Parts: sequence; C-alpha cells; structure tokens
Amino acid sequence: PRPGDLIEVDRKFYRHWALYLGDGYVINVTPVDEGAPSLSVSTTSIFTRKAKVKKQLLKEVVGDDSWKVNNKYDRSRDPLPVEMIIRRAERYIDKEVTYDVLGNNCEHFVTMLRYGEGVSHQVS
Repeated sequence: PRPGDLIEVDRKFYRHWALYLGDGYVINVTPVDEGAPSLSVSTTSIFTRKAKVKKQLLKEVVGDDSWKVNNKYDRSRDPLPVEMIIRRAERYIDKEVTYDVLGNNCEHFVTMLRYGEGVSHQVS
C-alpha cells in the first residue's frame, strides 16, 4: 500500500476499514474499551457509540484476516492530496469519535480522510 490508500479487511461478518499512513502503519477506529480488540469494533461500538482513533501496525489490525488496498471510490470522487490526507489523519490519533454502524462507521471515517466526505456502501 501507499500512504493515503484505503485498506479493506475481510472480517467474518463485516468489512473493517483503515487508512494506510506509511511505514507499516494505519489509522483506524477501535472500541473505546481498551481491552477490546479492533476486530470487534462494529459489534462493541453499536452499543457504546464511541470509538477511539488509533495508529497501529497494519499487521496488528489485520491479524489472520485477509486484506487489500481498495480505493474503490476513486472512480466517483477525487482523493485529496496525500500530504493533506496524512495531516488530517494524524490530527485524529488517540481522539475519541462518535460511532454509528449506519451513519458514521470505520468506512465513513477513512473515506472522510481520503475524500473529505464520509461514504460507506457496505451499509446501503
């Protein structure tokens, strides 16, 4: 992956999304409960409605799941310049954000960073 790329992780019941920062790191939303692994973000955060933005190694986020670069919205939206994407992302590290599976999920978060607007086709 290249900095600014969207990373789609194939979980058992859903897709988790992260944004590649470079040097093996991604930014993604995780449950506020520090003890909860990032793979449970969708189920845990349905109830908490809060998530924490973390910078983590891609291999930690992916675990044993498969993943791919998926900048699928590039066909219909122009990505922001890479430097701007990374700068915007870094401002969120370790911040708490609201989370809603249907309106503000992990895919909305990373597409907002890449395009300036949150999008998620997995909920439509």
